[in-house]
Amino acid sequence: MRRTAGKLADGREIIYFDDTPDAPPRHAVDTRDLPRTQPLSEVRRDPLTGEWVAMAAHRQTRTYKPPADLCPLCPSTPGKPTEVPESSYDVVVFENRFPSFAQGVPELPSTVDGMPMVPRAAGVGRCEVMCFTSDHDTSFGSLPVSRVRTVVDAWADRTAALNATPGVEQVFPFENRGEEIGVTLSHPHGQMYGYPFVTPKTERMLAVAADYQASHGRPLMGDILAAERAAGTRVIAKGEHWTAFVPAAARWPVEVHLVPHRQVPDLPALTDAERDDFAALYLTVLHRLDALYDRPLPYIAAWHQAPVRTGRDLAWLHLEVFSVLRTADKLKYLAGSESGMGVWVNDATPEQIAERLRGGNFGSTHK
Repeated sequence: MRRTAGKLADGREIIYFDDTPDAPPRHAVDTRDLPRTQPLSEVRRDPLTGEWVAMAAHRQTRTYKPPADLCPLCPSTPGKPTEVPESSYDVVVFENRFPSFAQGVPELPSTVDGMPMVPRAAGVGRCEVMCFTSDHDTSFGSLPVSRVRTVVDAWADRTAALNATPGVEQVFPFENRGEEIGVTLSHPHGQMYGYPFVTPKTERMLAVAADYQASHGRPLMGDILAAERAAGTRVIAKGEHWTAFVPAAARWPVEVHLVPHRQVPDLPALTDAERDDFAALYLTVLHRLDALYDRPLPYIAAWHQAPVRTGRDLAWLHLEVFSVLRTADKLKYLAGSESGMGVWVNDATPEQIAERLRGGNFGSTHK
């Protein structure tokens, strides 16, 4: 893989990750007349839950569902410059033009209206966009294994870089796919968030993992993985280094976890063999998800990694893929119990979900 970094017209960084042997040098210039933006992100701590909430009002003007011929994530063409100056690319990453968190955010008063119970701070961090292919009309699940392997390396590269970025406490790579999820740009892409705090879900998971480690002397995810592999009831695919299964307490109508067999804190810690195995296994999972309702499945793919400065001995890297689609034409909406109290009600058992995902022949080498 070849890595080439450059700058866009407004000073944002852009990085090309090329796996095509004859890929041209990446030296195209961004010809747009873009003003330098000043993100005004901030975070406020909810005094009732202790959780940080991000405010980024400047994102209201971001691009929303443009026609395919005006997609800002496609390569540039004569007369139609985009976020990617080159005429083609393999994988590309660039700083988000409308970031939730950014460097150089103005300082703010330390509290909201002088209320000591509501701390406030600048939303310092970094947000990046990662395009998986220059082909607008394809999907992650349609990529060749070699391209998915490049994406894994790009995720690891950017995780290491964001881990070292001032103000970042946790790095979150993710992909949103499908209008039902709320996607506003249909080009195959994901994002990288560098949060200025440890996210609430990660804090809770680390606390539970710490309690389990203290009581049993073993990592919680290790015991979960061993039990799932032994039972086999919810396992949908296995590789040499990874296993994909529906968690026993799945919240979503479709939910799969991909877990490495070795405890590692984050993507940069994966070996080449583990990255190779993940690429093949993940494609198997995505093919099964799309075959579930015989239509492209809207989903969120969320990487759980260790924070930058805490819990790195407790965290166990894994990917969570879930969908709001509960039947071929019905969505799961977060109703009163889920939204108001955080108590989830699933319309299907994890065992039923796993059985449906195992059904059929999807052309996979993973069983």
